[in-house]
Amino acid sequence: MKFTFQTLVLFVFSYQIFAQSSLPRSTPEALNISSKGIQQFLDAVETENKHEMHSLMILRNGQVAAEGWWAPYGPESKHTMYSVSKTFTASAIGLAVAEGKLKVTDKVISFFPESLPATVIPHLAELEIKDLLSMTVGHDKSFNQEIFSKEDWITAFLSMPIANKPGTKFLYNTSASYMLSAIIQKVTGYSLLEYLQPRLLDPLGIAGVDWETDLDGVAVGGWGIRVKTEDMAKLGQLFLQKGHWNGKQILPESWIEEASTMKIMQEPDASPAKMASNDWIQGYGYQMWRSRHNSYRADGAFGQFILVLPELDGVIVITSETSEMQGLLDLVWEYLLPAFDGDGSTEKNLDRNLQNLSLKPLKSKPNKNLEKTINKNSYHIDNQNNIINEFNIEFLDEKSKLTLKVGGETHEFLFGSGEWIPGTTDRKGPNLFHFAQNQLEGLSPFKVAGSYAWKDDNTLKINLKYYQSPHTETILITFESNEAEIVFKNSFEDREDWPVFVGKAN
Repeated sequence: MKFTFQTLVLFVFSYQIFAQSSLPRSTPEALNISSKGIQQFLDAVETENKHEMHSLMILRNGQVAAEGWWAPYGPESKHTMYSVSKTFTASAIGLAVAEGKLKVTDKVISFFPESLPATVIPHLAELEIKDLLSMTVGHDKSFNQEIFSKEDWITAFLSMPIANKPGTKFLYNTSASYMLSAIIQKVTGYSLLEYLQPRLLDPLGIAGVDWETDLDGVAVGGWGIRVKTEDMAKLGQLFLQKGHWNGKQILPESWIEEASTMKIMQEPDASPAKMASNDWIQGYGYQMWRSRHNSYRADGAFGQFILVLPELDGVIVITSETSEMQGLLDLVWEYLLPAFDGDGSTEKNLDRNLQNLSLKPLKSKPNKNLEKTINKNSYHIDNQNNIINEFNIEFLDEKSKLTLKVGGETHEFLFGSGEWIPGTTDRKGPNLFHFAQNQLEGLSPFKVAGSYAWKDDNTLKINLKYYQSPHTETILITFESNEAEIVFKNSFEDREDWPVFVGKAN
């Protein structure tokens, strides 16, 4: 190939794009962060044993000071964001405002005349985009189930009663975030993801994103985006830099200010003691939470955080599964916040420890006699259901293979004893919005990792991690004579009445 000036320019431009696709790396000490404080946070998470950490990334001055993933999670793994998605959605509104496509004072009903109820109540007529953004629609309860289980979510949203004057009372409202997505698609002709791609995602070097949609292809907005940990960090850094990125203004500085500052207090009458201990009552902006220590954050269910610390020029990103999100943030404030003081205390093994993080896989004791008896047996389930019709299990050297059949579909999973065995599947895993129409349809196959162990002489326990989400599915199979009982549990519901399916050996 003839090497010309034009090819040189193209090469340099391509290299710049590639180089900018990753954040620069440094060390805690170089950025005046205590590596000992970071290690103390890791130790506290492990000691408390309440929070299943998946990833951690700490930035200062736009550089990554420390990062780690708990296997089978990894740096190339996308992760379900749940409500962190809302911040991406609000950013699209900010871009549309900057392009003159809408104003935050526009009435919501003006975008959907074809979907209005026969009688438009005054509160609905008053509802503005900024009320959707600030979670002040006026609903007196969550209508997630009533809206997302329907085929037409827009019509369902507009038909829900609005008890309070819009803009006056906070109520966390995922359906409001969906309406923001629907408005973007209505005024631009593009889905939320298509609209954000050239304007926000491409400039930040964020690729391979997917987003759940409704039956009409409208991104769900309030949840459902899957991005990598570093992608989260880039969005946090963009906000910290007031919308500037590589010499360009990606989001207007005025929008960053609007989105990240308090628009309404969740509990205006909260006591000083409660205000001092609760990160969910510090005020709400535009699809972002205010936090203690003059910080703000994008925040998703089960512990997905993009925490922006303007006074420290820092960003902390966490993906996890925890039922005690306040407790996890408390550990951040106790250990990571003072680490930014850079007191010179170090932990020489921090880098190695971060590289060797792992969620503990199940490890099995020998059970050769039963394994030989049940190996490859097929168990048929008589009752009709949409979870399982038939299953069999095959034992290999230090591995097992479970085959599930439901309807006309067959799904196979490999599990390791003492190790995670990775795989992919079209079978949908546990999800908080399992009731939503079209839930998880159209996404690429899901990445999973599995391990197993004999819980007792007759009961096999399998952990199946859907590691592009926060969740684990636990499968318990109890073998007795020519029958086997199989139970499927998810990691986020605390219940005793899990359905039990009885299979008979063919």
